[in-house]
Amino acid sequence: PARYFDTKTTEPISFFLTGLEELLAWQPNSNDEFNVSAVPLAKRQPPLHSGRPRTLVCHDMRGGYLEDRFIQGSATRNPYVFYHWRYIDIFVYFSHHTVTIPPVVWTNAAHRNSVPVLGTFITEWTDGEKLCEAFLAGGEEAYGAVAEQLARIAQHYRFDGWLVNIENKLSAAAVGNLPLFLQDLTARVHSAVPGGLVIWYDSVLKDGTLRWQNELNDQNRIFFDACDGLFTNYNWKEEQLERTQRLAGPRLNDVYVGVDVFARGDVIGGGFDTDKSLRLIRQFGLSAAIFAPGWVYEHLGKENFLQNENRFWGSLAAYLPTHSICTLPLTTSFSLGMGTSTFLDGKDEDSGPWYDLSAQDIQPLYPEQPGMLSTSCCLQDAWCGGSSLQLQGTIPPGEERVAVRLFSLQMPAPPKLFLTLLYKLEGPQPDDFTVALEVTTWDSGICFEGNPTSLPEPNGRYHPRFLPAPPPGLAKLLAACHRGSHGWTSRCYELELQDCSLRDLSLIVSRQQPSLQETPFTCLLGEIRVLDTASVA
Repeated sequence: PARYFDTKTTEPISFFLTGLEELLAWQPNSNDEFNVSAVPLAKRQPPLHSGRPRTLVCHDMRGGYLEDRFIQGSATRNPYVFYHWRYIDIFVYFSHHTVTIPPVVWTNAAHRNSVPVLGTFITEWTDGEKLCEAFLAGGEEAYGAVAEQLARIAQHYRFDGWLVNIENKLSAAAVGNLPLFLQDLTARVHSAVPGGLVIWYDSVLKDGTLRWQNELNDQNRIFFDACDGLFTNYNWKEEQLERTQRLAGPRLNDVYVGVDVFARGDVIGGGFDTDKSLRLIRQFGLSAAIFAPGWVYEHLGKENFLQNENRFWGSLAAYLPTHSICTLPLTTSFSLGMGTSTFLDGKDEDSGPWYDLSAQDIQPLYPEQPGMLSTSCCLQDAWCGGSSLQLQGTIPPGEERVAVRLFSLQMPAPPKLFLTLLYKLEGPQPDDFTVALEVTTWDSGICFEGNPTSLPEPNGRYHPRFLPAPPPGLAKLLAACHRGSHGWTSRCYELELQDCSLRDLSLIVSRQQPSLQETPFTCLLGEIRVLDTASVA
């Protein structure tokens, strides 16, 4: 059937539903098993509902279901990818079809990086009015059937809920039932999907007129009260943030203030000025909804996309609280889910472009210190997949080393950690540098390394012990710690900790000789693994 398989290639594809009839007729079907997410939502710290402002990204690109609809990937050159997952909390896939089921490749990539994914339920124009009249004015049975189907769809495809966007005027009967529908949908999603969410878009008002408010107020509060959050329109001013803050009270973080990166209409800032909008939103302790960050790709072009993308998210990083990894094993080759070649064990196995977000790895932080350090993705060389992580920086005069924070962690440290690293130093004199890993722990008077006789490290910095060969029990898993090839260096380390809590994993680049000159370096990271030795088997 054409809904499930591409008519040109017969490959399985992701799809949407159009109209009320298709929604009510939907049933799980053996043809769409490809569309069920295979990656459970990874745990994170702090949890989503932890009393700090959140960041939602709403992805709206040229109508949606582009190359990302191919569930098993495609040979797309220069595709759009998103990989700053550590900096965002919720991902919404948006299109103008009635029921937007997120393409499963997005759900897989987001879940692997601890981010829940929402689909979109939208009605608009005169067709939308008729659709709403049919299911909302019809009473409890009619709107209950729609809520039930939407909850079943999220549960079946294993994504995490819905953005609800009613962009048409409503009759008195329809708008009277709208809060009840939202309450019903929210309750059903919560019970069908662990951690499920329903967010309302600021559009229609309690009297049924369609008028965007750009704030939370008495005209739209009834809908906010009926679900998990409000996503405001984009043309707000500071006084509207102030009023929203007052009215939201303890639910401050459930208001996602809209920021259109395309800067349409009268807005504070979009494009590379998006930080101006975020700064104001955060001054009032509110959450943010960044709409169409694909601007970087669509407006600035595909050619320097990865460079521009790092610049864009780097400019916002100060306003984006990050979330930490809280489970082991942690293992990543930094692949973006795309490439110009496919690498295996450092060797270019297959030249030619590919795009498959399901194959995207756990993504690190992307630290930027202008003039000192830049973190980027390198497609020209990789250990496994399509890309490696490229660190370019400078060791300042008189200093011996630079620490690059790659992952924030928040979990009790197992008694024994085993770490592996694959890297490649580039540049004129790679032998001038050494590369190692550093683990930091949260301050606590009881945390020790190794045996209880050793003293606690000042400021909880630990340098795992280098192992020339893997311990006997792990030899099979690692084949050898000397498995570096094609110019890659492989290292294994061990760290024993007592009563500690892990905080950060950093890469340390040191120079061999002290120097009063600044020394530039380029290091590619091909793979990092952090394993709990006890559960390796």
